[in-house]
Amino acid sequence: MLRKIFKKYVVEALSHMALGLFCSLILGLIVGQIARIPGLDFLTFIAEALSATSPLVGACIGLAIAHGMSCAALVTISSAITGAMGYQFGGPVGAYLAVILGSEIGMLVSKKTPIDIIITPLVTIITGSLFAKYCCSPINDFMMYLGSLINSATMLSPFLMGITVSVLVGCALTLPISSVAICVMLGIDGLAAGAATAGCCAQMIGFAVISFRDNGLGGLVSQGLGTSMLQIGNIARKPLIWLAPTLTAAILGPVSTCLLEMTNNALGAGMGTAGLVGPLATYATMTAQGAEAWPLTVKILCLHFIAPATISLTIHMIMKRLDWIKPGDMKLSQ
Repeated sequence: MLRKIFKKYVVEALSHMALGLFCSLILGLIVGQIARIPGLDFLTFIAEALSATSPLVGACIGLAIAHGMSCAALVTISSAITGAMGYQFGGPVGAYLAVILGSEIGMLVSKKTPIDIIITPLVTIITGSLFAKYCCSPINDFMMYLGSLINSATMLSPFLMGITVSVLVGCALTLPISSVAICVMLGIDGLAAGAATAGCCAQMIGFAVISFRDNGLGGLVSQGLGTSMLQIGNIARKPLIWLAPTLTAAILGPVSTCLLEMTNNALGAGMGTAGLVGPLATYATMTAQGAEAWPLTVKILCLHFIAPATISLTIHMIMKRLDWIKPGDMKLSQ
């Protein structure tokens, strides 16, 4: 019972919430960077429409979560409204909670009456919207408070928190839960977000490189620019394969916070190199803070790509020499 609840409301809901965020806020961030290229400023209106204050973000989250929970069509469509309401009153966590409540109650009445086309959306929207207005704001404030504690702790103790944040968020990215949804709901930013980005990059680039002999170029691209979550089945069978990327995250976390002082925003923190969102968000955040473009680009290339590949591969080769890992251990199923 608990496993089913965890899978539905944490694994499925959070994972699909991340898809909603990607198709709205994160895509807006990418388009915004593209629009800065001379001659492409006509794309600016898309970035503005998908900004952090846009109700379209909440609507996308709502549709994505309801779809992930396999809700009926009327409930799924109505969840766009409850998602927008939840986002208005409580940010991303408000959208998440309002959609779950509204869709579950909507499913209780779905296809139970002769006027289903009226009753189902009405119940879904009213319950989700009322919860959003009266409950989501304090919940969002509490999540933001937790995030501010993490941000402050990282400022006060960048070495230890650099390791902690990098490893935990990186592992969350590889596990079947959404690291980006967690970072956005907590509002992680600054040095903590920089460490989280380093940890996610360590997992993605690390797995992409060390599994190259098993999976070839396709595996390199799908894990390096897609997600390291593809390895979760192999990790379940042989947890030792997770050691190299995780140790790499532990090394690069404090490098990010103490040595390079890299920062990021909540959107880029949990994405890693997926669609290059993490590096792009880092570039956008730090240039806005006054960082020079070329030195910053070199830092990003080293921290997010070169170092994770080099360190992970070195640890992996040592583990192979010790016969801890064998060929085929990281082979992805077709």
